[in-house]
Amino acid sequence: MPKVSRTQSLLVLLAFISFVLLSSVNSRNAGITSTFIRSEWPSVDIPLDNDAFAVPKGHNAPQQVHITQGDYDGKAVIISWVTADEPGPSKVQYGTSKNRYDFSAEGTVTNYTFYKYKSGYIHHCLVDGLKYNTKYYYKIGSSDSSREFWFHTPPKIDPDAPYKFGIIGDLGQTYNSLSTLEHYMQSGGQTVLFLGDLSYADRYEYSDVDVDVGLRWDTWGRFVERSAAYQPWIWSAGNHEIEYMPHMGEVIPFKSYLHRYTTPHMASKSSSPLWYAIRRASAHIIVLSSYSPFVKYTPQWMWLKEEFERVDREKTPWLIILMHVPIYNSNEAHYMEGESIRAEFESWFIRYKVDVVFAGHVHAYERSYRISNIRYNVTSGDRYPVPDKLAPVYITVGDGGNQEGLAGRFRDPQPDYSAFREASYGHSTLEIKNRTHAIYHWNRNDDGKKVATDSFILHSQYWASNRRRKLKKHYLRSAVGHITTY
Repeated sequence: MPKVSRTQSLLVLLAFISFVLLSSVNSRNAGITSTFIRSEWPSVDIPLDNDAFAVPKGHNAPQQVHITQGDYDGKAVIISWVTADEPGPSKVQYGTSKNRYDFSAEGTVTNYTFYKYKSGYIHHCLVDGLKYNTKYYYKIGSSDSSREFWFHTPPKIDPDAPYKFGIIGDLGQTYNSLSTLEHYMQSGGQTVLFLGDLSYADRYEYSDVDVDVGLRWDTWGRFVERSAAYQPWIWSAGNHEIEYMPHMGEVIPFKSYLHRYTTPHMASKSSSPLWYAIRRASAHIIVLSSYSPFVKYTPQWMWLKEEFERVDREKTPWLIILMHVPIYNSNEAHYMEGESIRAEFESWFIRYKVDVVFAGHVHAYERSYRISNIRYNVTSGDRYPVPDKLAPVYITVGDGGNQEGLAGRFRDPQPDYSAFREASYGHSTLEIKNRTHAIYHWNRNDDGKKVATDSFILHSQYWASNRRRKLKKHYLRSAVGHITTY
């Protein structure tokens, strides 16, 4: 009799899972436009003398410290920092015990000018050959000005490796930005997937101070160090990183960004740091560039075609796309700017069973249903997006808090493809539980408080399309167990 009761309970819970999945992601019920209105903090940058931008003490002390993944599979990091006064050493000392550094790695140093601004000395150091699932301590700088930090490596590549990602876009450096960053740091996220538009330094293009564009890159680097020095931020570039300013003699796109923020693009056989891929835990993450050529036969198009073929869903069942410009967006801001990239890549997203596509750019939050618009060929076929269970979920998280403010004008009526939308600042988390299920949350910044506002269970597209596979019982139990706690 106990066995029967346990079986019945399991069936009830499984039914509940199915209900949540269908109602939260595949439902075709009318979408929700949130009516929430908050008393927004001013969308102005934090003053330069604020403690949020504090320069570390000591002569030539390393500052703007940040790390990103340094290889394809998560056994390396790239540690970057800036020294203001002189190059100094580019060495990283590291080890698995605090204050004991058994290993070292040598990096490179560079700098650049932007109009009348001259950068500090920018260091990048690859630390590789790391062990999975290990805490490492590292030290940079010299003598009394040295600084110490730590980071965790991910679990080894495995289909059931649990992992929690944070998703942030369009952050900037306002008090709203600070609220977003502090809330994310309390979330338990292990790696940030950043969706582009970092510092908004280009907003100082016409400043009375000739060096403000460069200075605001420096302040932003110190601003995010509180998180980025301790866990990888996976970078993607937005329009505010382009910095094409001919009247200032600056015509090299992404000049500041590419000097400061490096990516492991060569590990995924990419020809550009603006598009690349990594594998981390049970996820395969592909970063695309919205502002590089992507039409047929261009380098990014050719690379993505090959990268999709490299994805092994038996090892990394979760396939995640990052880009700056959203493909599906019902906000008046940047409406339909993603059409050209949608026309080129959407059919691939469906063919290769992408789970979720994250984008920024629009300073609001929006989540789609599973829909597609691949049947229209100019002369025939459906002209509008239609429900498609094979399509990814599209989520816009461009609400980090920058000085341009919120995009509060959504199109009316709400399109059928839009499930939930709200013009508020915030961040998201994606918590992968195993090969079949992940838990997604969007958290609103409500007058300085973190408020969970939108959430759902994401079911792996790969395993959903392979239902005939017999999953081991512990997979089901782990998923069900998590559902009962929510």
